[in-house]
Amino acid sequence: MRELYELTTLAFPLLSAAEVAKAAREWISMPDADGTLLGCWRTEMGPLGRMLILRRFEAAAALQRERRRALLSSNPFNAGGVITALEMDSYMPFSFLPPAQPVALDAVYEFRTYKLKPGGLPPTLAGWEAAIEPARDYTAHLMINMYALDGPPRITHIWGFDSLAQRGALRTAAYSAGIWPPKGGPENILEAMSVIALPESE
Repeated sequence: MRELYELTTLAFPLLSAAEVAKAAREWISMPDADGTLLGCWRTEMGPLGRMLILRRFEAAAALQRERRRALLSSNPFNAGGVITALEMDSYMPFSFLPPAQPVALDAVYEFRTYKLKPGGLPPTLAGWEAAIEPARDYTAHLMINMYALDGPPRITHIWGFDSLAQRGALRTAAYSAGIWPPKGGPENILEAMSVIALPESE
């Protein structure tokens, strides 16, 4: 079985980002914690006052233990006195993509979530698999794409760029060449959301 991922979203008052990031990192590094931290970001465009945390788990049991640890804690992520909302979503990576690597602290990241029509995941997966290599100049910036294991059908893909200008130029070139978006993808999207986020340093 492939590795699993959890994307955690912490909501907090706007001036509390540094405090929440420090607390969350301490929570993730505790002796009884499971999973590998790949990135911790604060949102810059889209809903503000959010911390996004991506972790990789080698087995479902490890992810479930970590989920229970947060749910049964009176101080989840060591930030229970600050955070105003907590969401934890489980994902399976697209099988044809390599495992996600830790973030680059000097990059700008985009989180895109597409809610899909019922039955829309198989053609979405097929379209992405066919498009990855032809659009390599663009898709080389893809950190991960993954589909949700709970909640409504959806995928979340995370991209890292040197700048928003680079992102725009690469997307424009791929669209102009007719190699993006993946065939069969847009037809299965019910709702699309995008957030720009910056990595939190230690």
